[in-house]
Amino acid sequence: MKTVSELAGFGPLKGDVAFFKTEAESQVALPFGNTGITLTAGMRGGLLYPLTLGGESAPEKSLINDRFQLGGPTTVRGFRLSGLGPHDGPDAVGGDVYAAGGASLLFPVPQVGKDTPLRLQAFINGGRLLALKGQDKEGNLTNAGVLTGMRKTISSLKDELPSCAAGFGLVYAHPIARFEINFSLPLVMRAKEEGRKGLSFGVGVEFF
Repeated sequence: MKTVSELAGFGPLKGDVAFFKTEAESQVALPFGNTGITLTAGMRGGLLYPLTLGGESAPEKSLINDRFQLGGPTTVRGFRLSGLGPHDGPDAVGGDVYAAGGASLLFPVPQVGKDTPLRLQAFINGGRLLALKGQDKEGNLTNAGVLTGMRKTISSLKDELPSCAAGFGLVYAHPIARFEINFSLPLVMRAKEEGRKGLSFGVGVEFF
């Protein structure tokens, strides 16, 4: 389990933005005896709560560079980088609340053996990324409106099916980084979101 929190522009803190941002994730790996087969599953979520900057009377909406981005080979496979969540035309603008999860079944490559870091995988993953509700047309907020809007936004995460994809691929778990090449098929995708059907390559320290 892991959690990371960030506080900006509140009280004595200076700057041009004020918010509380937190993320939490949990993962589990279950081996099937000594077969080399492993089931991994995890969940992740986060929220960005706008605060009032010193001297201001009301919170300001979040900025693009502070918001969460979701989608890509290391977060939700089967979608382009930042392919989930709110978009302005073709451009991803990020979101203030998200939840994501996935499960993978890893098993040895035939003729290679279970003692190598090379594995085949089958996976399904998905998530939702939402903008904070309760903003007016100009994006203005009030302290009471932020609290109410955050509650509505978190509640709406479960109102519809998450955008999700499934697929299979090849994984090389090097001690420094993990490498994947996968074939993905988006199963649920919303308007303006950008899926990625076919082959994709990913490298990173953390995969979900």
